[in-house]
Amino acid sequence: MSVPYETAAYEPPDSPESPEEHLARLLGRALNSFELPDETIRRLDRALVHDGSLHSAHHSAGMHRETYRHTWLLADGSAVTLWELVHNTAPGSEPQHEVYVDEEELRTATARLPLPADAQDFELPVTVQLPPAPALRQVYVPDDSPDHARRLLRRAENTDRPGTETAALLTTACGHRITQAFGRPARTGRAGLSFSLYEHAFLLGDGAELSLWEVEHTVTPDGRHMCEVYVSEDAARDAMERRAAQVS
Repeated sequence: MSVPYETAAYEPPDSPESPEEHLARLLGRALNSFELPDETIRRLDRALVHDGSLHSAHHSAGMHRETYRHTWLLADGSAVTLWELVHNTAPGSEPQHEVYVDEEELRTATARLPLPADAQDFELPVTVQLPPAPALRQVYVPDDSPDHARRLLRRAENTDRPGTETAALLTTACGHRITQAFGRPARTGRAGLSFSLYEHAFLLGDGAELSLWEVEHTVTPDGRHMCEVYVSEDAARDAMERRAAQVS
């Protein structure tokens, strides 16, 4: 059987919600959201996309129960599902929302509802249709990435280092990776001087990627190591060439 659209508790908004907004709405209406494991909430903070759909329903004599499946795709390619139970069996017949991390908990909660045994029930096949996630260039490590970005920018000594706008974006970082870049080396005629170039790639909370390019060199009066940070690889390599030209 089919259920009229107006009986459904999950109503997509007029404009697409972000994964964070979708989660906030779900937790805000669920009476037991405080019971969810902290680890589950932390994982969902790194979600890229989400999908929500009606899974099953039970209707009889003005009483009803619906269950909804909410699924989020995470940056590491895994998925997290929460199950929402909606019913009007409480005194006053106001809709009540509950949320659970697995189907066993959902079935236990559903069995407690005072619904007539002969109420009509239907279940939809579970079909998750997540929108395409952004293609990630590399695997990211979720290891206090905003702090890593702060320390990187703090040690940069170049006056044209990334500014406050870039720093603000990096406060949402949920993963990062460091790789050394090679090719087009800076040439210098003085022995003992060294240049290294590193890409610090960050995955932001909205799924976007942002890279900072760190130049480490010893073109300093006392030969100490100096760090410079740029927003593009070309800018970083140009800086290496300029430094090398100072001592050639």
